[in-house]
Amino acid sequence: ILFSSCRSSDTMPVQNTTFVVTNKRALTSPVGIVRILEALFTCVAFSLVAHVDAWYQRAGDWCMFSWCFCFAITVLILLLEFTGLQGRIPVSWKNFPITFAMYAMLMVLSASIIYPLYFINHNGRNQEVRNYQIAATFFSCLAFLAYAIEVSMTRAKPGEVTGYMATVPGLLKVVETFVACVIFVFISEPVSYDNHGALKWCLAVYCICFVLSVLVIALCVGECTGWLPCAFNKFLSGYTLLAVLMYATATIIWPIFKFEEKHGGRSSRPSNCRNRTGLCDWDKLVAVAVLTALNLIVYIIDLVYSARLIFISV
Repeated sequence: ILFSSCRSSDTMPVQNTTFVVTNKRALTSPVGIVRILEALFTCVAFSLVAHVDAWYQRAGDWCMFSWCFCFAITVLILLLEFTGLQGRIPVSWKNFPITFAMYAMLMVLSASIIYPLYFINHNGRNQEVRNYQIAATFFSCLAFLAYAIEVSMTRAKPGEVTGYMATVPGLLKVVETFVACVIFVFISEPVSYDNHGALKWCLAVYCICFVLSVLVIALCVGECTGWLPCAFNKFLSGYTLLAVLMYATATIIWPIFKFEEKHGGRSSRPSNCRNRTGLCDWDKLVAVAVLTALNLIVYIIDLVYSARLIFISV
């Protein structure tokens, strides 16, 4: 039938066949093997927890989401590279895999910390369930190490031409947005920014810098940096300098209005926090102060690298 259709193309339409050429190196290369291990470890982690139904509330939901999401996207990346279809997706493949790997590393790291903190020590269940939880935490830690190895293997090397997200400033953008997301969680449950105008300014700092960092990541992954009305490296330096100045104010303001008693704060840890599972409200305020200072340091390092980009381009 196929032969006759080729001979009689004037009377019978020819059907175009699309062949998918597989790339076995996507699975056998060092990066491919690491990705297979990532998928395996995350799959085992959420399977163990789901088997004994050992998660609840937002903390457990986040851990399960982190493992399942990272597993699904890792498998998707493996399939796309194995089938050679990554070029048909409207994203920059120089930027997307390492961006995801960095986010996955941070997500799985948070799950590896949150899950034992909220569930293993205070579950009140039998030893068998506890063993499953310990095993899930162990495989979650292995998944974190696997993602960290992938980031180390795929990040930009000196003299190598690659995507912006594979460079140190690009990876720092991921850290900045992830830390901001954690801050949002802590200041919204309970709401801890609405009793003074200065604290609302801190919220504005977190939101503005988060949106700008997400915008940079989206422009790089979507290969849309040419849409900017100015040079991309100059935009990076200007926005990073602004973020450093804004975070510097938040780093000073937040502790003043949360831990000094004359401004309505509390300088010591309440007694009701001692027997509480996880973090109490005061602990979350301390976490916000620490994470704000951490993000300030990250933005300063980002600014140094972004300034170097301008001098190198000139």
